Amino acid sequence: MSEHRHSEDASHPDVWTGRATNRVQWLLALVGAACMALGIELAVESAWTSSVAALAMSVVGCIAAGLLVLFGTLAFVHVDLRLDKDCLEVRCGHIGVPRRRIPLSEVAGADFAALVTPCNWGGWGYRWRPEKGTAVVVRRGEGIVLRLWDGHTFTVTVDNAESAVRVIRARLRAITPGPTS
Repeated sequence: MSEHRHSEDASHPDVWTGRATNRVQWLLALVGAACMALGIELAVESAWTSSVAALAMSVVGCIAAGLLVLFGTLAFVHVDLRLDKDCLEVRCGHIGVPRRRIPLSEVAGADFAALVTPCNWGGWGYRWRPEKGTAVVVRRGEGIVLRLWDGHTFTVTVDNAESAVRVIRARLRAITPGPTS
């Protein structure tokens, strides 16, 4: 949601911020933590005496799978969008990685997408599809679609996407259009 609430007739804020969150991914993070706990439990309390190699592979496998699931889901629990007078910045998860910064001089236009779904993009996360472009999808719902001067598109799910599109369009009218060299 935008931190800068204004009436409909007020001018656009200097910095527009938005966010989208997916609480379901916390359950997947819990599964990752459980895999890690299983690996630690195997390492500490194991009674396996016949094969140390099998035990080591089980422990390493559980911990590695747990870390991958845990950090993979925590990276896309939410997305933060920040729009200032010069650029749009998208940051994912709690540490802000992956991150993408798009100067508004590279944006040809912005459109509101009423329904962006993980199914359309092949899942949650940072996605690329040759026929559709690039997207950051953390939940099903509204989003913005940026048309870039290089012919690509960038889609991001964010709450209050219509407001973001209005602000982007207002900023685009204020700058000289055209691709950068």
